[in-house]
Amino acid sequence: MQIDQSVISGLEKLARLKLTDAERSKLSGDLQSIVNMIDKLQTLDTEGVEPLIWLNENPNALRDDLVQHQLDQSEALSNAPNHDGIYFRVPKVIEH
Repeated sequence: MQIDQSVISGLEKLARLKLTDAERSKLSGDLQSIVNMIDKLQTLDTEGVEPLIWLNENPNALRDDLVQHQLDQSEALSNAPNHDGIYFRVPKVIEH
C-alpha cells in the first residue's frame, strides 16, 4: 500500500485536523514506514506457531469482585461541595 496525499487528506478530514504541508509530509513518511513494517511482518512464515494468549505461563489470578466498605448516602454527600441532600449537584455540561 502506498501512502499518498489522498490518504493523508482523508485522514485529515476524518480526524478533523488542519495540517501544514510539513506536517502532511512527515505524517506521510511515518505512515509509510508503518505500512512497510507490516508488509515485512506479513512475509514471515508462521506455520505451526501457536497464537500467543498469555505473556507468561500463568494467567492472571483475578480476585472476586466483592462489595466492601460502602458509604451510605449521607457519608457520600458529606464532602460534596454542592448537593441537594439526595444527589450531587454539578454544572450543566450538555446543551440540548
